[in-house]
Amino acid sequence: MKLRIATSSDFDSISPLLNVWWGGRQMVDMLPRLFFQHFSSTSLVMEQDDEIIGFLVGLLSQDHVEEAYIHFVGVHPNHRKKNIAKVLYEEFYEIAKDNERSIVRCVTSPVNKASVAFHTKIGFEVEEGDKLVDGVDVHTNYDGNGQDRVLFWKQLKYR
Repeated sequence: MKLRIATSSDFDSISPLLNVWWGGRQMVDMLPRLFFQHFSSTSLVMEQDDEIIGFLVGLLSQDHVEEAYIHFVGVHPNHRKKNIAKVLYEEFYEIAKDNERSIVRCVTSPVNKASVAFHTKIGFEVEEGDKLVDGVDVHTNYDGNGQDRVLFWKQLKYR
C-alpha cells in the first residue's frame, strides 16, 4: 500500500466511488471538486496496485487556528478492517501537528453507527448535543432541516 498527498485530479477518480462505497447512499454531493482544488495538501490517498482504496479529505481551520477538520473519509468495502482509515487519520494528525493544530474535529450522521463506533474507538470524544439517539449525543438540524449530526473532537498529543 502507498500513502500519498491528494492531488486536484484525484476528484475524477474518487467522486464516482462515493455512492458505491456507501452502499447506494447519496454521498457524492457531500464532496465537491473544490475540496480537491483547495485542500489537497491536507488530504490523503491510499493506493494499492495503482487503485485508490482509501482517502481522507481534511483541512486546517482558518477561523479556529488551533483546530483541524476531517471532512470526509472513505475506504473501499473490500479493504475495510485493515486499519486503512486508522493510518489515514494518524497521518492527518501529523499534518495537523506540523501546522501547530492541537484539536481535530469531524462530523458523522447518527445513522452511520459504524462511523460512530470507529471514531470513539480511536479516541474521539462526542460533543454534547441537544438530544440522544440510541444513547449518542446528536446535534439536531446541524447540516440543515432534518440533517442531524454527531460531532467529534480529539485532543492531539505532542511528543
